[in-house]
Formats: sequence, C-alpha cells, structure tokens
Amino acid sequence: MPQPALPNARVQGGTRVFAIVGDPIAQTRSPLVFNELFLRHDVDAVLVPLQVPAADLDTVMRGLMRIPNLGGFVVTVPHKIRLVEFVDEVLPIAARVGAINCMARAADGRWRGEIYDGEAFVAGLRKFGRDPRGWKVFQAGAGGAGRAVAHALAAAGVARLDLADVAVERAAELLADLSRLYPDTVFRFAHDAPADSDMVVNATPCGMAAADPLPFALDPLGPHALVADLIMKPEQTALLQLAEARGLATHLGRHLLDCQAEIIARFWGALP
Repeated sequence: MPQPALPNARVQGGTRVFAIVGDPIAQTRSPLVFNELFLRHDVDAVLVPLQVPAADLDTVMRGLMRIPNLGGFVVTVPHKIRLVEFVDEVLPIAARVGAINCMARAADGRWRGEIYDGEAFVAGLRKFGRDPRGWKVFQAGAGGAGRAVAHALAAAGVARLDLADVAVERAAELLADLSRLYPDTVFRFAHDAPADSDMVVNATPCGMAAADPLPFALDPLGPHALVADLIMKPEQTALLQLAEARGLATHLGRHLLDCQAEIIARFWGALP
C-alpha cells in the first residue's frame, strides 16, 4: 500500500525550522498539526520533535537558540516553567502565569516567550458550546499547563476552582496568585473532585502511559459533569474512557492544540 505524502516531504535548504521540546516527546501531536498547517498555507517551514531531558536542558537549548534558521519552539512537559528564564522577554500572559509554552526569535535575535495553553483550552470549550462562566471546576495539576488553564478559567469567570496537586506548596502558590487577581472567585485546595463540580480537568501527566493511575476518582461526580483531559496521546485516556463508560460528557486534549496551533504559528511570524 502506498504511504501518504508527509507534510514536510518538501523540506529543502531554505526551509524555516521550528521544534517542540519536551521529555517525553513521543506522545506529542504537534508535528502533525503544525506541519499540516504549514502545508495548508503553503509555508516553507517544518516543525520537528526533540526529546530534551531536564538534566540537559541548559546545554541543548543554549545551542539550539544560536541556530539562525531555527525560528521558534513549542514547549511541553516538563520545561514550561524552567524555560521562562531562557527568554529575553516574557510576554503578558506568561508573566502572569509564570510559564511559557512557546518561544519566538525576534528580528533582532532576541527571544520572546508566551503561553497560550489556557486561552486555547477555554476556546476549545467554547467551540463546542461550553462556556465555563459560572461553573464549579475541579482541576488536578498545577504545573506549567495547569497554571495556564487555571488562570484562563478564572479569567473566563468560573464561580469556583478547586485545585489538587501532589506538590502542595506549588498549588498553594497558584491559589494565592489567583485569589489576588480574581477576588470574586472562590479558590480552594482539594484532594478529590466535589460532587457539585460542573467540570473536572486533568492537567497532570497521568494517562500518558498505560500503567498510569487515574489522576482522580470520578465516583463523586453527578451526571451533568464534563470530564476534560489535556493529554493528547493517547487521545482516549483511561480517564476519558471511564467517563464515557459512566455516561459523562468528555473533552479531548487535542482540542487545545487544534485551537492554539495557528495562534503560535502567527506568534512565530510563520503565517502571512
């Protein structure tokens, strides 16, 4: 059977290069989504996946950032917080969240960092007619993506945000930041999803591997609750499969990426 043409099959010497950095990296859908986007817009660019262990982050990134035709990065687990210190300019959302999920090289060679995870997550909800304004939300995970999603949900007007994280101090810091910025919203630390939650969100890595435990229990939830997962591969995580088996509505991780790919490509200056 003939193989389908790859979006990056026409890579040549003048092709602009972009990369997604993380560890692990095999789970990412970004190369597929961005390369299809470049092909659709007839842009001579390619995005490649790079596995960068945390111990090698400084050495690898300092080298990559000196490559003239490498125009930008997508940043994924576990580097979103640490890479803030690598950019010359931290843009407004990233400054508020304390993490980045993309980096762009400016014309003068300086690097700028921003994060669109939260805005893209909320945009994905609204795309399917789900406006979180007034919702009671439980979220597990206060890392880079989790911080961004929590800030975006607060900005979208949720009534309450219950947050769980194995790093209790990290969660407490995020809750304190949110309470200062959004005094009309209730923010609480919680180990389990309250029964009245309108939405539960997995913003942890639990679910990337088949042997992972569930990030939280679904038992307390009512039949109206929406179960969302930020994990993109596998698309149907164990959490989402269990939710569907119980008749609960679900929201896939890929909706976040689909909503933010074009935003990031424009941030890079890769689209007209």
